[in-house]
Amino acid sequence: MAKKKYLPRLSDNLLQQLLNSSGAVLIEGAKWCGKTSTALRASKSVLYMQDPDKSASYIAMADTKPSLLLKGANPRLLDDWQMAPVLWDAVRFEVDKRGIPGQFILTGSAVPADNVVLHTGTGRIARLLMRPMSLFESNDSNGTVSLRALFDGKQEMEGISNLTIEKIAYLICRGGWPASVQQEEQTALRMATNYVEAVINMDIQRVDNIEKNPDRVRMLLRSLARNISTTATIQTIKKDIEANDFEISDKTITTYINALRRIFVIEDMPAWQPSLRSRTAIRTSHKRHFVDPSIATAVLRINPDMALSDFELFGFLFESLCTRDLRIYAQANDGDVFHYRDKNGLEVDLIVRLRDGRWGAIEVKLGNKQIEGAVANLLRFQEKVNTDRMNKASFLMVLTGGQFAYQRPEGVWIVPIGCLRE
Repeated sequence: MAKKKYLPRLSDNLLQQLLNSSGAVLIEGAKWCGKTSTALRASKSVLYMQDPDKSASYIAMADTKPSLLLKGANPRLLDDWQMAPVLWDAVRFEVDKRGIPGQFILTGSAVPADNVVLHTGTGRIARLLMRPMSLFESNDSNGTVSLRALFDGKQEMEGISNLTIEKIAYLICRGGWPASVQQEEQTALRMATNYVEAVINMDIQRVDNIEKNPDRVRMLLRSLARNISTTATIQTIKKDIEANDFEISDKTITTYINALRRIFVIEDMPAWQPSLRSRTAIRTSHKRHFVDPSIATAVLRINPDMALSDFELFGFLFESLCTRDLRIYAQANDGDVFHYRDKNGLEVDLIVRLRDGRWGAIEVKLGNKQIEGAVANLLRFQEKVNTDRMNKASFLMVLTGGQFAYQRPEGVWIVPIGCLRE
């Protein structure tokens, strides 16, 4: 079988920027999201800590003289560095001693325990969070609408998406895992299932050396999948699990969720708290999300046809797909993604806020019949924001599963997910 070619990532440029400004860069993110492949393209030498022929020797060396493992052409990649956590402090010390940027790249699929490193690395080691591939990176979006151009007020192009609803269902179930995006459909779908099984039976067990019941982990993941793109509380999740005749405590749920966060399986979305014209209580609950929507479909054992048969669930899964992509595109523009909800029931699915204060509001709707209501909702929300104290929205958008990208007379953009890019 021919080796699959490397598909360029938006993280490629972000990594180079960080190497130019920092002594070392830590690339972190879920397993299989492409950290090592991206790091290898930027590095000139590499240390594979998981090399089965050398791993024991490397760990022994790290315990006695870790500086020996840092020798090599720069940038030097330390892959799976957390197998020898002392490497973190060794890198930080070496960066200080040399005083030049772009010396090391570290990759890891889990956040180490707080007590395994002596120093935070602040000012020496920059962090880059990688996620699975967006639709633009996997060549499933044609990229005719640019998030950056919308923020800059320069987007004039119209666009037509090539994605059907059936194709979107497949892309949700396949996910953005680099190893799967160039595979045949059935093989690609199986990879998402393999990922979830590895999380349940191996990865979550290793992250903190606390033994976890695989059946409870599976039930928790299923509940999180059923509550994806919602603000479900711990109590809601507990009731959902116990409805299936499976007892679990609040403490166990919290412990397992924290472990899933540390291996980057879960990435909940925080609430946005803008300045408003009138006093309105803003809800602060996070929305439940996985780092990739395929985790939800895999743990629920849903294939594309089954996803389409439950259109309510499909809507939540589609929002999760859009969330993944918007996070990747926002990151490339030095921004973050939030949601908004107030006590009066006004909600906005996605708020993209850049570090310079600019922001845009996005409603996610699968079909054209929902567009009118989404537009009205966005305009109502825009009126509530106090533009005397913060910027006016750079854009308002309805992100859809439809075909056509265009701007409505009132200024709201209608954009298919198959047209969007950074």
